Amino acid sequence: MAVQFIGIDPNTDRDHCPTVWADADAQEILLQGWKPSTDTQAECEASSPANGSVPDSEAIVRIPARMIPMIREACDAVERAQLR
Repeated sequence: MAVQFIGIDPNTDRDHCPTVWADADAQEILLQGWKPSTDTQAECEASSPANGSVPDSEAIVRIPARMIPMIREACDAVERAQLR
């Protein structure tokens, strides 16, 4: 796994720090974010076409909009790897 650090929330306090990585080999983006509230989780699950609730092996995370450029950069890194 060749995980590349892309960026961390610029407003981080280093204790609560949403982060973005790209894994070009696996063609995946990894996100660290805040857990949603129980109400938000339920709202997400209710609006999803998936069957049932989010399984234990998956998570819904909140990422601040100020991190969109980092997420785009991670998308670009994974996409470039597909073109090799």
